Amino acid sequence: MTTFQDTTQVTPSADGNYEGNVDPRWWVIRGPHGGYLCAMILRAITEAVGRPDRPVRSLTAHFIAPPKEGPVEIAVKIERDGRSISYASARLMQKGETMALALAAFSRSWSGVAYDYADPPEIAPPDECLNLPNEGPMLPTFLGNFDTRWGIGPIPYSGEEDTTIGGWIRLAEPQALDAPAVACMLDAWAPAILPRATEPIVAPTVDITMHFRSGLPLPEASEDDFYLFQMRSRLARDGLFEEDGDLWTPSGELIAQVRQMAIALPIKQ
Repeated sequence: MTTFQDTTQVTPSADGNYEGNVDPRWWVIRGPHGGYLCAMILRAITEAVGRPDRPVRSLTAHFIAPPKEGPVEIAVKIERDGRSISYASARLMQKGETMALALAAFSRSWSGVAYDYADPPEIAPPDECLNLPNEGPMLPTFLGNFDTRWGIGPIPYSGEEDTTIGGWIRLAEPQALDAPAVACMLDAWAPAILPRATEPIVAPTVDITMHFRSGLPLPEASEDDFYLFQMRSRLARDGLFEEDGDLWTPSGELIAQVRQMAIALPIKQ
């Protein structure tokens, strides 16, 4: 079992909910990494839905308050279990207080119009990109769980205007990329606003929506694969900014998309 698998596992409780534990290895500045919480929530919802033939297609989460290190409880409700699609909601709680709310949809494949205009950006191979440090002063602890290679856009805190960034990413410990791992990875890249900044900032997420465009894990994938990720932002106003991101396989298949709204705050606040 990898660190990711171990720290995101959930177990059914006697009251029909799920129990998990927030691990300090996933800390940012003000609390645990949002993608990490999404992975834990998704494990609970997937088990509650219990439909292996229906992969997750959509997950939306609102982060209400940052949980502390320690036990959490996830209450899942199946909102509808139809003939082809299932909808569920989940509430992540700690000591009786709600920390996050989530909605998810699971669906079989459908026949219909098909097209693919999603071309991956041009980028050098991982070994030729900038190997980002994942530990050190001012770096959040959760980065130690990833291997990231910067290859698109200006580097953080350079004061540049470009807000399209990206590169290659994988978990630090090799494992098959399942849906919870993708959920975590979709929130792991540096915020797209960072190149515009000239001093360290933190970007707590208000809400995040993930779309899973392939069943996971991919049958042809290797545990050592890097995945190409690109994030872009078009508007920052009133201290809030949006981001849109895409995740591709090494062969150029778009497998997941993400959109989130976050707050840009100087770390000193």
